[in-house]
Parts: sequence; structure tokens; C-alpha cells
Amino acid sequence: MGKKNFKNNLSDPKQKESLRRSISLLKPQKLQVILSLVLAIISVGMSLAAPIVCGKAIDKMTGAGVDTGAVMTLAGIFLALIGINAVSQMGMSLVNNKITYSVTKKLRIDLFGHIQELPIQYMDSNATGATLNRMIADVDQLSDGLLLGFSKLFSSAVMIVATIVIMFILSWQIAIVVVVLTPLSLFVAKYISKQTFTMFKAQSDIRGEMTTIIDDMIGNQKIVQAFNHQDYVVDQFQEVNVRLRDVSQKAVFASSLTNPSTRFVNGLVYAGVAIVGCIIAINSPSAMTIGLLSAFLSYANQYTKPFNDISSVVTEIQNALACASRVFELMDEEEQSDDSRSLRLGHAANGNIEFRHVYFSYIPMLPFMENISFKVFPGQRVAIVGPTGCGKTTLINLLMRFYDVDSGTVAVDAMPVQEMVRNSLRECFGMVLQETWLKNATVFENIAYGKPNATFEEVREAAMEVHADSFIQRLPNGYDTVIGEDGGILSQGQKQLICIARVMLTKPPMLILDEATSSIDTRTEMKIQDAFAKLMRGRTSIIVAHRLSTVKNCDLILVMDDGRIVEAGTHDALLAYGGVYTDLYNSQFAYDT
Repeated sequence: MGKKNFKNNLSDPKQKESLRRSISLLKPQKLQVILSLVLAIISVGMSLAAPIVCGKAIDKMTGAGVDTGAVMTLAGIFLALIGINAVSQMGMSLVNNKITYSVTKKLRIDLFGHIQELPIQYMDSNATGATLNRMIADVDQLSDGLLLGFSKLFSSAVMIVATIVIMFILSWQIAIVVVVLTPLSLFVAKYISKQTFTMFKAQSDIRGEMTTIIDDMIGNQKIVQAFNHQDYVVDQFQEVNVRLRDVSQKAVFASSLTNPSTRFVNGLVYAGVAIVGCIIAINSPSAMTIGLLSAFLSYANQYTKPFNDISSVVTEIQNALACASRVFELMDEEEQSDDSRSLRLGHAANGNIEFRHVYFSYIPMLPFMENISFKVFPGQRVAIVGPTGCGKTTLINLLMRFYDVDSGTVAVDAMPVQEMVRNSLRECFGMVLQETWLKNATVFENIAYGKPNATFEEVREAAMEVHADSFIQRLPNGYDTVIGEDGGILSQGQKQLICIARVMLTKPPMLILDEATSSIDTRTEMKIQDAFAKLMRGRTSIIVAHRLSTVKNCDLILVMDDGRIVEAGTHDALLAYGGVYTDLYNSQFAYDT
């Protein structure tokens, strides 16, 4: 299948768009692309000159008198042409490698940066494994396609054009035979490869499913084994694996028919050149010598070889375009709105927080939060309590602009957060979440995550405040201990202590504690509450809690149920009221006893 066929017979609009955008990635490398083209022309030129030189040497040896000196000269020229061709091909390979891996390096950087700007909603609604597959496997496949495109398609196109021009110059009759038979090869290739893009797109999608399953199972192996789900997940993996096998076989089989089919047609081209050349040589020996016929047969091989080369990489190219389509789909996901010209909240925020008639839904037309209104004054401690799924964490998401409200206003220091720079807003809050997150680094680096320039003394002081210093000192290398991905060597409570120390170090003007002590034993929690009391002194603090014993001393308690605030007041006032809060408190007290 020729390059012309490959580009002009892309029936799927997505494939056309993927090809166009893949080519556009090369713009920053245009000088190197030009150099690759020059080297390809030199290589092709040497390849085309070699048969002429060889043909002349044959004519010298088959003539009336053998001119040994001329033959030796021609042999030297032939060897020089081969040497130059080899050097140019090696140079072209180096340049093409540099182009390809420079492009994929930039693409991955752009993808990673783009993911940082995607709204949290995208991450919440898309499988992590599928996103990883697009960033790693799909980009790798696109890289392979670009490299093959340069190493095969690029030079092959130059070879095809140059060879047909030379053949027309030397013998238009033979060139006509080649031009007439070539469309047959293109037609066969088009017919066979018509559906391969769709198949490879499906293959890449299923591969993303497989990555998601593997990622979930490896990350949650304890849960799988605890519930004896090993057989279930194996069956689940097997089902996806079978689908991947089936679609891969279909895609590869369909595309693999292209090469032998085009080789058969190209064999007809070679035979046609030989037959017509022999007829011309018989009827007009002066117009077609043995050497010239030999050169034509070499040109016939050189002309058809690029078609064979191209057809042999069609599978990879089609696969690369399918993967490119998935990569570009991720790149096209809408980023968060640009807030670079929005208002900025200074680091020394006063701590006024207000929700005014806020409505919000995760799914359009399915309201989740309705008419939420309350005020938090500077330095107040406000608790948000209620049953699971009532909207406690959603309030925090709206306050931090992880999600934007559908209507109403969330304001900090009388400034609507929708009109504020997100980074400026978030710098004013210190968050300790129920879900701990630690990176694969030392304990010191994890605590200093929010303040990279912190000194060892500052980090240790923060750890001591949350009673984490003692267990850190017992680690193999103390604060220099690498704790592994997600704090693998630490208990859940120890990981939470490090996360709390991280916030202690930054000393933000406002705090958000979302079930911050849920994974810590009661004795340690009492110590941490003392540390929190010091940290919260004079700072506005929002506390999301299930344990009502931890919010008794809050200035305001908001009781949520089904996306609404149903009660608000102090601990004593709410107990005296005898409503939802009283029921929650009594149920916990009864459970504790």
C-alpha cells in the first residue's frame, strides 16, 4: 500500500483528524524534518545511481572488447555510492529518532500539564487506569508510529517519485507499464485495510479497560483477598483479556493481508517490466542494452519495495493513529476556566466565609444541594456533621473551587470564590483529609510538601506538635526514610499524622479538617486535638466529622441531611432542640456504651 493510498483513503473522519494533528506535532522540529528529507533524497539518489553504474559495467563486460580499467572505475564508483547511501541512512535514522522522541517528550509534558488543569470532576468520573494507559501506552504507540512513518513512509515516498521519474526518462514505454499496474496494488490495499482503524481503536480502548482493572487490583489487593474476590477479579480480567485477544487478532489479520497481496501485484509489475524490456531489446538492441535492462529490473524492485515496506508497517501506523485519537481526546478535554485575571486573596486572609443560596448538582437535572446559606466569622470553629452522603465533603469542594456552584455565591472575605484565582484561594487553606496521600519520598519531603524550603528544625517541630516525631525517629533512617508509594511501611494512623504535620508546617490562615483523625486511636487523637487547638487559635476552621465528641467545643455546628442544612447551633443548643443532631449524638453514645 502506497503512502498516497494511506493518506487519501482514510474513510474515518477521526483517523483523518488524528493524522493531521500527529503531523502538526512536527512543526517545532521542522529544521530536523528538512534535514531528514535531505538525507532521504541523498540516500535515494545513491540508490538510483547504483543500477545505472552497474548496468554500464555489465555493458562494458559484454561488449566487443572488455575495458578492464573502465570496469574497475565503475566498480569503485558503485562502492562509493553504496558507502554514501549507508552513511546517509545512518544519519537519517539518528535524526528521525531525535525528532520522534523530542515530539513524544513534549507531548507527555503537555499531557501531564493538561491533566493538572482538568477539573476534579474529570478525575472523579474517569478511571485512573484508562488515563494512565493514554499517557503511557498510547503515547508509546504513537511514538512508534511516528518513527516508522519517518523511517519507512518518508523515504519510501521519495523513492517512489524519484524512481518513476528516472524510468520515464530512460524508457517511457516501461514507465507506462509500471504506472498502469500500480493502481491495482493501491486498490487491493485499500480494500483490505478499510476497517483496520476502527479495530485498532477498539483494541486501544479495551487495553485501557485492562489497565484500569490491573491498577485497581494491585492497589487494593488486601480488599480483594479480604472479601475472597480473587476468583471474581480473575474472571473479570479474563473476560477483558479474551475481548482484547479477539479484537487484536481481527485487526492484525485484516491488516496483515495487505503485505502479501501488494507483494503479488508488485510481482506482476516486475514481470511486466521484464517482458516489455525484453521485447524492446529484441526489436531495438541499441535502445535497450543488457545493462540497461538490468538497471530497469533493479528499478522495478526499488519501485515496488517501498510499497511492500509501507504495507508492512500499515498495522503499526493504523494502531498508532488509533492511539493518537485517544491521546487527542484527552488533550481536548475542557480545562478549568482561566482565572489568571481574577481576584487574588492575600495569604493573610481574615477568614470570613459565607454561602449564599447555593445550589449544586453533580449530574445535570439531578439536584444534590439546595439553598445552602450560612456565615462563618473570623476565628470561628465550624463543624459540619450528618449522615454519610449528606453533602459535607461537597461543601468543602465548593469552598475550595474543586467544583463550581450551579447558582448562588460562595465568598471568602466578601470575595466570591468564582471570581478568585484558584491557587490564591487554596493557599489560604490548610487541608487534612480522611484519605491520606503520601508520595514515594522521604518522611522529610512528605512533611515539607507544602513548604519545600523548610528547614529540618521546622519539619521536626511540626512533627513533634502532632506527636509523630517519636515513631519517625524509630524508622530505619529517621526523617530520611523513604516510605514508599502511599506510605506503604506505615500504619494508617501514622500516615495521617504525617499529613497533619504537613499542614502544621504551613500554618495557613484557615483550616479544613475533613475527618482528619478518623484513622487515629482515641488516645493519640486527644493529643492531636491539643495540637489542633493551638493551630486553630485565631484561625477560621471548618471541621467535617462523624465523631460528634470531637465537635462539642465548636462555635457553630451545621447539621446536614440530603444536601440541605437542617439544623444549626452550638452543641448544647442542638441537644436541647432534640432534633436530628440529638438523634445522631444519642446513637453514637449508645454505640460507645
